Amino acid sequence: MSEIITEYRNENTKNIDLLSTIDIVRKINEEDKLVALAIEDETPNIARAVDIIAKQFLKGGKLYYYGAGTSGRLGILDASECPPTFGVAPDMVQGIMAGGDRAFKLAVEGAEDNYELGRKDAEVLTNNDVAVAISASGNPKYLLGVLQKAEEVGCKTIAVTCNHKAAILEEAGHGICVEVGPEVIAGSSRMKAGTAQKMILNMLTTGAMIKIGKTYENFMIDLMPTNEKLKDRAIRIVSEIAGANASTALETLIESDWKVKTAIIMLKCNMTKEEANEILRKNCGVLRRVLKSMTVV
Repeated sequence: MSEIITEYRNENTKNIDLLSTIDIVRKINEEDKLVALAIEDETPNIARAVDIIAKQFLKGGKLYYYGAGTSGRLGILDASECPPTFGVAPDMVQGIMAGGDRAFKLAVEGAEDNYELGRKDAEVLTNNDVAVAISASGNPKYLLGVLQKAEEVGCKTIAVTCNHKAAILEEAGHGICVEVGPEVIAGSSRMKAGTAQKMILNMLTTGAMIKIGKTYENFMIDLMPTNEKLKDRAIRIVSEIAGANASTALETLIESDWKVKTAIIMLKCNMTKEEANEILRKNCGVLRRVLKSMTVV
């Protein structure tokens, strides 16, 4: 039997091909329920990773996700959602796949086994950055190349895997291992392992963004209102935090160039756009610091 737990056969689904459609779906759902419980046991390590990432962000560093196959695609997905959600620059969080952009849609044979390719893709890293190696099995040579190159430049490294025997756990400075057990279909790590990885990546970026002030309470105050849905959300956020009606919130958002934090400060602190932007700058863009320091109207 393989030593890689993600390749084990699931005894609970041995006869899944004989089941009715509804029972197939129920079996998958039963297995999916185990994912969140497995992650719960690893929350202290996830929290430590969040703190590492937030600390490097405050130094001006970037977060890079590295992976192959499903893991690489999940990294790219999470990275691509950060600019519209948190208003950060597109290069602040990046996803890099073994095999390049082409591998996002099509398999690139041998890419995950290419150690030198990993080293090459890690040449962008600096000592202010964080490299997160993502892999269900945790053994691709590509990721070992990434991690070694990262170590050479003093980059912080984190491993995210579903296998306690993963090689990347040994190589990374910090490890997160969530063993979700054998997949519904043996070896199909896009399923429970993929779900676990997606949930962890959500925690890493969301947690780090909260820590550096990209939210106020549970509002995404740095969102980029690039469509009607997001503009409506921005109006509701400003209305709620500033205690203004929708029309006043809209008027102030337009005046502030659709900058949610600026609009809130303008309304709550009776400031001009220029004054609001300046006090935000002095407080590193953290809205809670501004409101705490001001006597609001």
